[in-house]
Amino acid sequence: MRYLLTYDLFETMRVTNQWLGSTARAMCSYPQLGIVANPAIQITAAWGEVMERSFARMVAKPSWGIASIPGIDGRDHTVSVETVVERPFGDLIRFNVQGRPPTGRKVLLVAPMSGHYATLLRSTVVSLLPDCDVYITDWHNAREIPVSEGKFDIEDYTLYIVEFLRAMGPDTHVIAVCQPAPLTLAAVAYLAEEDPVAQPRSMTLIGGPVDPDAAATDVTDFGQRVTMGQLEKLVLQRVGFKYAGAGRMVYPGLQQLTSFMAMNADTHAKAFANQILAVAKGEAKDDDKHNKFYDEYLAVMDMTAEFYMSTVERIFKNREIARNAFVVDGKQVDIGKITTVAVKTVEGGKDDISAPGQCIAALNLCTGLPESKKANYLEPNAGHYGIFAGRSWRNNIRPLVLDFIDANNEGPSFEVKAIAAK
Repeated sequence: MRYLLTYDLFETMRVTNQWLGSTARAMCSYPQLGIVANPAIQITAAWGEVMERSFARMVAKPSWGIASIPGIDGRDHTVSVETVVERPFGDLIRFNVQGRPPTGRKVLLVAPMSGHYATLLRSTVVSLLPDCDVYITDWHNAREIPVSEGKFDIEDYTLYIVEFLRAMGPDTHVIAVCQPAPLTLAAVAYLAEEDPVAQPRSMTLIGGPVDPDAAATDVTDFGQRVTMGQLEKLVLQRVGFKYAGAGRMVYPGLQQLTSFMAMNADTHAKAFANQILAVAKGEAKDDDKHNKFYDEYLAVMDMTAEFYMSTVERIFKNREIARNAFVVDGKQVDIGKITTVAVKTVEGGKDDISAPGQCIAALNLCTGLPESKKANYLEPNAGHYGIFAGRSWRNNIRPLVLDFIDANNEGPSFEVKAIAAK
């Protein structure tokens, strides 16, 4: 699998499927065919339209598409995306709501690097923007990063979060979604020892694998079943000639997408069948529910091979975060050193990716934090995506997170932080 031509073969298959869809749509859309009373023609054209759109989205980075938000003054405020810190493997960006007074809540959303772009959290951003000054980690597609930029593993990821928190200042509240939960916990613990003044005021961890063994899922079982040698041989590829990162070893986004869709194959198959029928009957819209979801879900990015492999080995297999044995840049991080940052965990009762028990494990690791600064919430009927992007997030979880931020908006004095540093 570790050859440039293999990566190019997968890209060729994607382009071919996109072309087949485009061809079917074009050929079956000729006006003259309208005189033929055969629904197969309309269904074939609809199949082509859906397939062309789906395969085209796999290599397109979605835009944020947040033009404006309503303000409490009754006016719509324009939203611009600004880069605050620019780095080779990811940027810190801010959603600047122009003409709005400060909200008093500065939030860093730590987006997952698990095959999708940070825009997967678009609805989360939109829900927070009216009440918060929102920043987010915008991770880059590994296939677009030249080999000359070097490696990027989970230690580098953690240090990126540290750098972003330092840039934002100590009045920050962190919300980490899914995969980055354990690494965000490690980043804050790193700051607690190295630069306590730069620590955020609160940290909310949503559906993340802090202790993968606390509750087994298909994801954690997979990490235990396969060996590192098998993973290296079967899933890693070298970026092909078409991209700036040619020659870089990656875990391809298309491979991750295949794994995600295989977990709920029947659901996805039914969704696409229904969409094809809707297109054939003229009932589908460009921004209907199916297209809004799959335009984002199918847009995938590659991860660096070292990031993927170190995640599997150190987070899932060796459980370095769960055992409080994580090492960053040669220094062991002690999560027990977190003494001033309030920590809240959020889990979904029907989460089949990071099951209940995996995220709340963070609270037990924070041995230096008083119980008054710990909180947990379980949303009984929510799945993985529902706890940060669905109805459960909007109606139940988001208000609780904002209340948690408000309750911890007064940071400790410099003297308290200085004492914690000793």
